[in-house]
Amino acid sequence: MGNPAGNRLSSETSPYLLQHASNPVDWYPWGDAAFERARSENRPILLSVGYSACHWCHVMERESFEDANIAALMNRLFVCIKVDREERPDVDSLYMAAVQAMTGQGGWPMTVFLTPDGAPFFGGTYYPPEDRYGHPGFIRILNAVAEAWESRRDQVTEQAEALGSALSELVAPLPDGEADMPGPGALDDAIAALTPLYDETYGGFGTAPKFPQAPTLDLLVRMAPRSERSASMLAQTLEAMASGGIYDHVGGGFHRYSTDRQWLVPHFEKMLYDNAQLALVYARAGIALNRDDFLAVAEETLDYLLREMCSPEGAFYSAQDADSDGIEGQFTVWSLDQAAAALSAEELQATCAAYTLTSQGNWEGKNILTARTPDARATSQELLGKLRLARAGRVPPATDDKALASWNGLALAAFAECACLCRREDYLTAALRTGHFLVEKMAWRDDTGGLRLRHTWRGGIAKVNGFLEDYACVARGFLALYEATGQSPWLALADELGATTLARFADPAGNLLYDTSDDAPALLHRPATRDDNAVPSGSAVAIEVLLRLAAIHDDDRLMSAARRLLAPHFASGSQHAYGQGRLLCALDDAMGEMTTVVLCGAENDTSASALRQVACRFAPQPRVLVSALHGEPALPGIALLDGRGPLDGRAAAYVCIGRVCRLPVSDPEELRKQLVRLSGRAGLRTYDH
Repeated sequence: MGNPAGNRLSSETSPYLLQHASNPVDWYPWGDAAFERARSENRPILLSVGYSACHWCHVMERESFEDANIAALMNRLFVCIKVDREERPDVDSLYMAAVQAMTGQGGWPMTVFLTPDGAPFFGGTYYPPEDRYGHPGFIRILNAVAEAWESRRDQVTEQAEALGSALSELVAPLPDGEADMPGPGALDDAIAALTPLYDETYGGFGTAPKFPQAPTLDLLVRMAPRSERSASMLAQTLEAMASGGIYDHVGGGFHRYSTDRQWLVPHFEKMLYDNAQLALVYARAGIALNRDDFLAVAEETLDYLLREMCSPEGAFYSAQDADSDGIEGQFTVWSLDQAAAALSAEELQATCAAYTLTSQGNWEGKNILTARTPDARATSQELLGKLRLARAGRVPPATDDKALASWNGLALAAFAECACLCRREDYLTAALRTGHFLVEKMAWRDDTGGLRLRHTWRGGIAKVNGFLEDYACVARGFLALYEATGQSPWLALADELGATTLARFADPAGNLLYDTSDDAPALLHRPATRDDNAVPSGSAVAIEVLLRLAAIHDDDRLMSAARRLLAPHFASGSQHAYGQGRLLCALDDAMGEMTTVVLCGAENDTSASALRQVACRFAPQPRVLVSALHGEPALPGIALLDGRGPLDGRAAAYVCIGRVCRLPVSDPEELRKQLVRLSGRAGLRTYDH
């Protein structure tokens, strides 16, 4: 039974918090008011963390938070705080580390009990309301924690102190180790370390549940031209995912993860960060492996984002729910009768031949569509379109329509780069709209004139200080937009965000980037996430950005700063490659000299556009594109532009390795030959519609 008057969450903007605004629980949002009350009443805090698209978060809400008796118990014994993990990733990462230290695992919904000062002393994930299947019920947990707080306070305090010490170790500055940068075999060693984790039967890494791990896949894309093992792992995994149930064959886009080893049964939520990263992985792999089908998956995924996840302002929404009308997966799965109602008998027969679609189903009596062959999608687009039209009549899953700066930065980079890789002008239009949205709605200047970001935006309101992942991902998006357009203001914005990153997020020694800025509200510890999670490591993306800016500006100071931040991650020699895909990509950037393609020509010059297309598709990784538009004043500090311009009045491209450039060319085919010779991919061809 809900609370018609609402609780303190009623004035929040987060869709997840608003979902709980009518709970009978006396929820507080994260903030000083909750902690002040806990201290004044000497009560422990119950912290509940989740997100809007989380199936088990909805289950726990229905079972416990909407139950008047359980809510009354919570209100009597605790001060209750509800947090959207997407809105406050700093809070989530800190207390998730505590739960993992206590239980050996984590997940959402996350339930953590804190002292009035915010120190965790007990926690877990989903709790059923009553004891079930050997798991203690939430009611029993609530009473046991309250009893311990009242009668065994010394033990509670001791547990909180021990956890606090463990957490402080996780965020301690890394050793200074620029001299310990790994040798040239480090990436080969990383692939060797990944190999034992690889599923030789179904692709991907690990067993179940199985996550896409986009940063690791992107590392394989980079390594594919240099390593047959990387190429084979990449191809098998991308084929299996695109054929499996984790991919939405009817609507495009990827679900969050597979609950099984075979990529069959997904956790049905769809997240912006997964789809932005995977679209770019598939597009890059399509070029690297000469696979038109991978490029098609990238386009279908980005088309889905444009169709269902883009706001009128040009922002991309955060997520779509796993549930529809309260039932998990209902929007996505099919019965044979439902398909028959949308198709002719002949079309139904063709669909059943291409996809798993039977009367008995493959999941709870329904069908999660999986492709029987890798080319099924290419031969059945018209049939899938009819199913999509029929599916539009169903109750859709809820969309979390807040815009997060970091996730929009990932989408911006995907659309900007795929505009070239997939030859889609509409993707560049979308990227420009998103770039302008981020500048106009989520950026601001502090009293020093520094460029700053807000983390979340919804309904015209931008709030929460930006985190490291925001600055890193948005800067990376601006760089991709500069490379795609040659418009120097996007580079200038990336420069400013890079400067803010070093000024506001680096520790005094310059060898660690914190997740929160130096002027953010203090937590129990200042978190510093080093490995990739669902969103790539903010530190790794920031290092990649700094390395690219250093290459563009030929800036030894920036290069040194980036290497100083990167090297300590590898100083111990013990890397776990599965969680460090983005860091290893940054290491690839740092270990050798980048290929830089300098493009000089007019903005509306079709020959300049043709050169950019070739440079985007054929330049080996790592590479950057530096552009100067004829008639536009170039930004100061772009050393590679000094003395370079159009060739005899025609757009020209200069291919440079480090600081050494080859003779300029104006013919796209000549540029292609130069780049193919550098990358060793002579058999590569472009993808034509």
